[in-house]
Amino acid sequence: MKAVQFSEYGDPDVLRVADVEEPHAGPGQIRIAVRAASVNAIDWKKRSGMLAEMMPVELPHTPGYDAAGVVDEVGDGVEEVAVGDEVFGFTAGSGGGYAEYAVLDRFAAKPPELSFEEAAGYPVAVETSARVLDLLGDGETVIVNGAAGGVGTAAVQLARERGMRVIGTAGEGNHEFLRSLGAEPTTYGDGLVERVRALGGADLAFDAVGFGALPALIEITGSPDKVVTIADYTAPEHGVRVSGGGGPGDYALAQAAKLAAAGRFSLPVTGTYPFADAAAAHRESEGGHVRGKLVVVPG
Repeated sequence: MKAVQFSEYGDPDVLRVADVEEPHAGPGQIRIAVRAASVNAIDWKKRSGMLAEMMPVELPHTPGYDAAGVVDEVGDGVEEVAVGDEVFGFTAGSGGGYAEYAVLDRFAAKPPELSFEEAAGYPVAVETSARVLDLLGDGETVIVNGAAGGVGTAAVQLARERGMRVIGTAGEGNHEFLRSLGAEPTTYGDGLVERVRALGGADLAFDAVGFGALPALIEITGSPDKVVTIADYTAPEHGVRVSGGGGPGDYALAQAAKLAAAGRFSLPVTGTYPFADAAAAHRESEGGHVRGKLVVVPG
């Protein structure tokens, strides 16, 4: 099969389309014919070597933590889906989504209301958002730092579903988009504390992008215990928790699918790239100003 791989760490140009052996579903797993795979920040962070010490990968490596497609193999013990079903979910192991076939170990049925491209963008963004909101616990108002990206967009909507008021940071060009999701927008950077207080303040903070915002978020919420980051690895210096995976994948996927089918949740796809242009997708993602999700597709 064809797959996008890198054989060395480096810039996006290390990505190549290669012929590789097909994977197969093991117990508790399914294999899908991939229709689309999501591009996440962790994909290019791994490719660049930024995480080589913390999260080394065996080279050559095929990126891709989440994908959507049609089931074509069902492993032992799997009863909830059958060959031919349309699903989306997490790839087994540390990647493998940028390929014509991928093995999933956590998955949900794709609602007919969602395209494959849309569904491919759900798993990481949805699971990450649900996990961090669970860690933050109950509160009246949460500020989401980086609210217009894939994770931030999911976090805004899931927090609203939990009955929370949401303040979201983003560039001014994304403020109307955030309002459409039910968030109150503000810009990031210097003066954040004052701007959020002018909006009535927040008692919880979800940092989705880093950029040195933790001191301001602690001041806004009054305690490092009220802040969780997925992107700032200086967090321990501030007493802030870093959340990096292993959360409520199954319930989060099913919840998002149900909300999407009801028209109450969406993640816009702002770019679709064939495998041969995966490097361009990574460059756009690394730019840090993507609204919603980018995906790669076979062909």
